[in-house]
Amino acid sequence: MIEITSIDDPRVVMFSSLTEHQLRNRLEPDKGIFIAESPKVIKVALDAGCEPIALLCERKHITGDASEIISRCGDIPVYTGERQVLAALTGYTLTRGVLCAFRRPVMPSVEQVCGDAQRIVVIKGVVDTTNIGAIFRSAAALGIDAVLLTPDSCDPLNRRAVRVSMGSVFLVPWTWIDEPLQSLHELGFRTAAMALSDDSISLDDPVLQQEPRLAIIMGTEGDGLPHAAIAEADYVVRIPMSHQVDSLNVAAAAAVAFWQLRK
Repeated sequence: MIEITSIDDPRVVMFSSLTEHQLRNRLEPDKGIFIAESPKVIKVALDAGCEPIALLCERKHITGDASEIISRCGDIPVYTGERQVLAALTGYTLTRGVLCAFRRPVMPSVEQVCGDAQRIVVIKGVVDTTNIGAIFRSAAALGIDAVLLTPDSCDPLNRRAVRVSMGSVFLVPWTWIDEPLQSLHELGFRTAAMALSDDSISLDDPVLQQEPRLAIIMGTEGDGLPHAAIAEADYVVRIPMSHQVDSLNVAAAAAVAFWQLRK
């Protein structure tokens, strides 16, 4: 147990002044870390085999909410202090008073993630952390086997994305996809672009349910999918709506699509 009395303590820089970009460490991914917040999310990360490297928690939680986590984490530093000091250090009030820094895992290949998957989602250019977290939570709950993200999307291991997902980012296999989305055809997937177009088919069209392997492609919060991605897809799919509403938030649309297209 290490008492923190100053927000300038260099030992806790990972919890205070490092940006998400610095935590991710693109230059040396093997040295990157991510931060998980709240006991429940931390436990999910531990259950998934993530490697903890340091804990930060309010003193009162050492024998409370954090006690099981501390016992599971082994010989790592546990930084503690008063609520006000830790809030000043991190810049926000800790959810349930506990943060854990983990080593970033080695990313698997697209082939490894897809494996025997029947239903996957491709997230293209979604940058809002809340949306990313919500999509992962829906993917885990509604039977999506894997998640692929283009490099212009938000990092699923962003602290807020992890928290919003309630740890679901540790439950569903995921990785980055740099190749053109047509490469999914080589893995046996047909692609379904969620978009509005003149030739789109309804989400409840039976042909979609009959596909043995289907990749659901979701676009950005504002502009949706680019025209090239829509043109290259095997299907363009719309969600039937009422009252002249033409679209849903990407996280809500993903949940509807996952439920309808599940195997």
